[in-house]
Amino acid sequence: MQNNCHRRPADVVNSSMSVATPSTVPITNYGDFWPHYLREHSKPETRALHYAGTLAGTLLWLVGFCTGNYKLIPMGIFVGYFGAWVGHFFVEHNRPATFKYPGWSFVSDYVMLGYWLTGKLNLQLHQAGVQSIKKVA
Repeated sequence: MQNNCHRRPADVVNSSMSVATPSTVPITNYGDFWPHYLREHSKPETRALHYAGTLAGTLLWLVGFCTGNYKLIPMGIFVGYFGAWVGHFFVEHNRPATFKYPGWSFVSDYVMLGYWLTGKLNLQLHQAGVQSIKKVA
């Protein structure tokens, strides 16, 4: 039997000799998770809901900490995830990565936001195999 520990998830062959998909093979490092995360956020509307949720949630956390109004902190968590989950369930029609990879997913929300704010997200999407959607005027 072949050792699959150091192979990319898409290259692993399961016992029925068909290629296993990344969703069926556990991701064990962030380098493999990041492209998976981007592919799970292929639609601009999903990403926009993530940006809005991440920014609003972060603002609520900061205001909660700075003012001592600690009730805002759980509200920030709810607001942050609510927008993202709406995007996954109703726009992208997939399951949020938060359920399987909560830490990497949380970090990736901010990484994706940072790339978007600096205008570098399209290159990341392209490298992950996400087709860009051109809007028709």
